[in-house]
Amino acid sequence: MSIGFRILPAPPRPSSALVKGLGEQVTPHISDSMNRLQGGASGIRPMHNGKTMAGVALTVRVAAGDNLMVHKAIDLAQPGDVIVVDAAGACEQAIIGDIMSTHAKSKGVAGFVIDGAIRDAGELTQRDFPVFARGATHRGPYKNGPGEINVTVSVGGMVVHPGDIVIGDADGIVAVRPADAEAVLASARSIRAKEEAVLKSIANGTIDRKWVDAALKERGCSF
Repeated sequence: MSIGFRILPAPPRPSSALVKGLGEQVTPHISDSMNRLQGGASGIRPMHNGKTMAGVALTVRVAAGDNLMVHKAIDLAQPGDVIVVDAAGACEQAIIGDIMSTHAKSKGVAGFVIDGAIRDAGELTQRDFPVFARGATHRGPYKNGPGEINVTVSVGGMVVHPGDIVIGDADGIVAVRPADAEAVLASARSIRAKEEAVLKSIANGTIDRKWVDAALKERGCSF
């Protein structure tokens, strides 16, 4: 096994209950629950019809424009995995397209996150199989390597470890370490309850906005 061509063992998987619970939350609440220190994946956007994604990170690092190890990752994937590909942000060649996404879906893969490009965008955008990527191009990939599987990667500036819980929706992608997942889930549920209460107060006309003036006065703003 050499650097650039290695496949490491997968770490223990987080519980399906935690994955499911986080998948029922929205990414803004999850991000806020990590005190916004987990910045999410900048520039990575949904390339499908909007279905929420939640699963366990199967990480892949590849050379720009090369998808040899992504093919191998699909072969190794377990149901519920999210294949997270660090393709260096390069969009000159596509990393996956219609055939690879269809194959991955048939194996129970929960989705793709690609810091790089896809192709067959017309087909993928009509489907609910979650694919998040930086861009799209008609140009196909190389299949030479190098590449590595189950290593720590960076996608859109967000660090993802193998075995992290990855959630994606219309607002973007976040990754949660399994050790933090219970606390993050509890916090996200609490935030959702508070926001639902605020929305209810807006609807019935009882919302309290005194905090805005108080914050401005504290900062020396007169009005």
